[in-house]
Parts: sequence; structure tokens; C-alpha cells
Amino acid sequence: MTFRQFAFNNVIWNKRLYAAYFLTSLFTVMVFFTFSIFASHPQLTGNNMDSYVSFGMNVAAGIIYVFSFFFVLYSMSSFLQSRKKEFGLLMMQGMSMKQIRSMVFLENMFIGLLATIGGIGLGLIFSKGILLIAENVLIIDDELPFYFPTQPILLTFGCFMVLFFLISLFVSYVLRSRKLIDLIKGDKKSKGEPKANLFLTILAVLLLGTGYAVALTVDGLKVVVAMVPVILVVIIGTYLLFTQLSVFIIRRLKKNENVFWYKTNMILLSDLSFRMKDNARSFFLVAIISTVAFSAIGSLYGFQSFLTAGIKQAHQTTISYQDYDTGNEEENVSYIDETLQEANIDMDKDQITLHYYEVSDESRVFITKESDYNRIADLSDNETLQIEDGSPVLVSPEMILLSSSGDNSGTDEVDILKDAVLELDENNTLEPAQLVLSNVLPSITKYYVVSDHDFESLPESAAEENYYAWQEAEDNEIPLQIAEKLDEKLSTEGISIGQYEEYVVNKAYGPILFVGLFIGIVFFVSAGSFLYFRLYSDLDEDKKKFQAITKMGLTDKELKKVLNRQTALLFFAPIAVALVHGAIALTSLSHMFFYSLVKESAMVLGLFLIIQIVYFCIVRFYYIRQVKQALR
Repeated sequence: MTFRQFAFNNVIWNKRLYAAYFLTSLFTVMVFFTFSIFASHPQLTGNNMDSYVSFGMNVAAGIIYVFSFFFVLYSMSSFLQSRKKEFGLLMMQGMSMKQIRSMVFLENMFIGLLATIGGIGLGLIFSKGILLIAENVLIIDDELPFYFPTQPILLTFGCFMVLFFLISLFVSYVLRSRKLIDLIKGDKKSKGEPKANLFLTILAVLLLGTGYAVALTVDGLKVVVAMVPVILVVIIGTYLLFTQLSVFIIRRLKKNENVFWYKTNMILLSDLSFRMKDNARSFFLVAIISTVAFSAIGSLYGFQSFLTAGIKQAHQTTISYQDYDTGNEEENVSYIDETLQEANIDMDKDQITLHYYEVSDESRVFITKESDYNRIADLSDNETLQIEDGSPVLVSPEMILLSSSGDNSGTDEVDILKDAVLELDENNTLEPAQLVLSNVLPSITKYYVVSDHDFESLPESAAEENYYAWQEAEDNEIPLQIAEKLDEKLSTEGISIGQYEEYVVNKAYGPILFVGLFIGIVFFVSAGSFLYFRLYSDLDEDKKKFQAITKMGLTDKELKKVLNRQTALLFFAPIAVALVHGAIALTSLSHMFFYSLVKESAMVLGLFLIIQIVYFCIVRFYYIRQVKQALR
């Protein structure tokens, strides 16, 4: 048997040992290859809007590739850590350090080759399904048919073979004599129980508390200013949380006899305290990576929700048309009516006149009468107003008031009404008695609604514009092709179609959300893989430990309980911290836009939590089974 055959057979005969590292590498290759397929797709290239999708995919592929290098390197490091006993036996059989480094190099290149080919193969198998998903998410006009991606195959194969070659060189280089001996004796050397520094423990609480407090109290553009300092403070605080504060809490629990001696707590706390130094770094890494994934996807999804919500609020009717002295008013209105009639779309229609009045500072203010406002409100199924003579109502578009209320000027309803007193002339002063939030009529500023009787006494208006509104009788969406046809002809003439504007926003924003979603998933899966390697790197030690404890009378039920709590703590401690970080970050984002992201945050964080629970159940099942097999 040659040395190369020995390295090859070592991989084949130890499939279980190599499976996790191989699957991690395969997944990374598959994701990169998927992005390459999108970036090189014929429908996403050229001088059109969809070329931005291709650019975004290329950027995402670059981010994934750079991250993959460190991810695979970490996986390889954890993988070698689990093989320390194997290396010791080989050295005892006479294998030199140089031969061990060569063996690791050949094994890693072999696994890298298999993972690269396997990742490309799986990418090809699932590519059509992923393309179908992308058509809906990206809202692309044309279909994305399957094509044989020659360029992505060559690019992926070349990039990852270079990646595995560099990692193989790096790993074989760092396996020097002293480090290898330390690795072999690692299972016999006590890592020592870490001790917490009281100052650093208090500092962890202060840093996290300060970061959270600032993130939750700032609003508007102050969120952007505070973002970098808060991120740095929270990152440092998170590191100290796992390296100092967690150690301090565990030591305090161990000193509490009621807690430490309760049932199997002694086994859990002793083991956790003994290995905290190693776990703390993994926890920190997983918490930060998961926070990035939560915050990125939550921010993108939240911002899209904010944009579409703004469009829906601003467009209470299906179609609206406001004449801007184009001279084509009758022609344009007739074109809209005829287009809807030809498409057999039944709509209710109404028309009012918008009146603008000059005020002392030569600006203009919009004033309408109660009957006109209520006609459009009835058309769009909004609440009507009942206005008494001499008691005008101040109407504010909802998004405008939300934006203005974000500053520190104390803009409550009383202040707004006080500042809104309007003097048109000596005989006409409007003192609004009520503030109403509404987007019934088209206005980017606050306006006034007066009773029909009061409206007759107003001076002559400085300008007038006709406003037309169409609303579907059954509140159904009009076909996209009809909305696109109307917008194409009348977009510069004053037409506004909320459904189509929402479609345009989603189409432009879809690629960003799609790219962010995949990058977030890669980060999250990577974090789960870190936890997997952390758990299985100590599997041999756990087997020996529980073999000894079982002889002292530990029952199967108690063993399962200890293992469940141990794996749950490993998986959910960093994820719990990441969920809190993510919730704080998304709350701060909502303060910047003055728009609640509770629903979006709950959906994103809840989805990731469910995925983590499923992943935990799978890993826990196999982990407990392997420990129990060692006890038989």
C-alpha cells in the first residue's frame, strides 16, 4: 500500500469521522455554485434592470467565498482536534511529523475534491427548483429557464480547489512538532477551571447595558450615528459575557449548595465550568455570526415592509389621477375609463376639485370641504368626518406625522393644533379643533377639512386641480398588465396606481432581499456547524466521563437528562444571546423609520429559532445514541 493509498483509505474507512467536515464543505460549495448560476444566467445579463441582480449575485458570491475560507479553516481545525488520539497512535507506530502533515494535506485535498464535485452536482440537481423560486422572489419579467452552466462549474471548481489547497498548506504548516505533541496529549492535560475577573464581569454588564440602552433610546438619524459605537460596545460586551460573566455565574451556582447538589446539577455544572474556556470562544463566535444573520435578514425584510406599507397608506384608492395643468385632462381620464372597460374591470369612480389658498408667507395651503372629503372616503371604505360649523379638522398623512413625531420637540396633538392656526384674510381664520390621521386625499403635507357652510365663506382659491379616483367594487387587484399599460402611458401625466408602484418597489428590492436571505442562511448554518464541531470534538472525553459516572449509579433516565441539558445549553446559550441582540437591533431600526417592525422581527427570529430547534433535535439524537453505545 502506497502512502497516497493509505491517506485515501483512511478517509473511506472512517466515513463517520469525516462526514461532518465533508458535509459542511459540500454545503458551502453548493451555495457558492448556486449564486454563480444566477450571476451567469443569460436572462440576468445585459443592459437592463435585471443586470443589477447579476451584480448583486457576484458580490454575494464573493462574500460567501471569503467567508467560506475561514469557515472551512475553522471546520478543519475542529476536525483535527477530534483526531488527536489517532495522531498519537500513528506516531507510536513510527510515522514522522512530515508524514502526518503530508497525510493531512492529501486527506484534505481528497475531501475537498469530493465536496467540490458533490456540491456542483447537488447544485445542478436543485438548480431548476431554485430558479423557479427566484422567479417569484426576484419578480423577473422573463422566465429563468434551466441552462447548462459551464462557466459557473469551471469557476466553482477552480475557486474551491484553490481554497482547499491553501487551507491544506496552512494546516500542514501549523502542524509542527510542539503543537502536535500538545494536541496528542490534549485529552490528558487538564485545561483548568477558569476564574472570572470581577472587574471584567462588571464591565460586561455595563457594556451590554449601555449598548442596549443607547440602541433603544435613539431615534431618527441618531440611530445611524450611534450604530458603530453600539456595535463595538456590544461585541466587546458579548465576548466578556461568555469569557467572564458566564464563568462568574457558574462559580456562584457551584457555591450554592442547594443548586449544586440538586439531583444531577453537579455533573452539569462541573463539566461546564471545566470546559468553559473553550466553549466561551465558540459561543462568542456563534452569537456574533447569528446576530449578523438575524439583523441582516430582519433589516432587509423590515425595510421592504416599511416601503410597501408606505405605498399602501398613500394610495387608498386603486387608481387616482390628479391633473397638473397638462392640458390633457379629458383625454387622459377617457383613456383610463376605456382601458378599464376593455378589460371588463368594474370600478366605482368619483371626482372632486382640490382647492389651494395663498397664506401670508406666499405659500399655499390645501383646504377641502366635508362633502368632498367624505365622498372619496366612502369610495375607499375609509372613515368619514362629521364637522360642525366653525370647527375645522386638521388632517395629517400618517407617515408624515410619524416622521415629524420622531424628534424631541414634543409634537403632541395639542402643540400641532396650536401651530396649525391659519389666517387666510381678516375675515377668515381657521382654528382646527381636531387632528385626524388619514391618507384619503393626496397630500404630502397637512391640510384642512371644513364644513360645507364654512367653505362657502372662504375667499377665492389661488389654484384648483381636478382629482379623480377609481375603486374596484369588490376590492380585487387589477391585472398587472393593465396597471402597467396605464402607468406606461400616464406616469408623467398624474396617474397613480398603488398596486403597480408596490410591484415596482418589490421588483427593485427583490434581488437585495434574495441575496441577503441566502447570505444570512449561510451565516446561520455556519454557526450551527460551529456548534456541531464543538460538541463532537469532546465526544471521546464525554464517553469516558459518562462510563465512569454510570458505574457510580447514574441511571439511563438521569444520563439522558444530563445530556439533554448539556447539548441544549451548548446550542441555545449563544442563540439566545443572538436573538436578544437581533431583537434590540431591529427595534432600533424601527426607531429610525418610526415604523413598528414587531411582526417582521417576530417572523424572522421565530423562523431561525424553529430551524435551530430542529437542528438541535437531530444532533442531540445522534449524540445521545453514540454516548449510550459506548456504555454498553
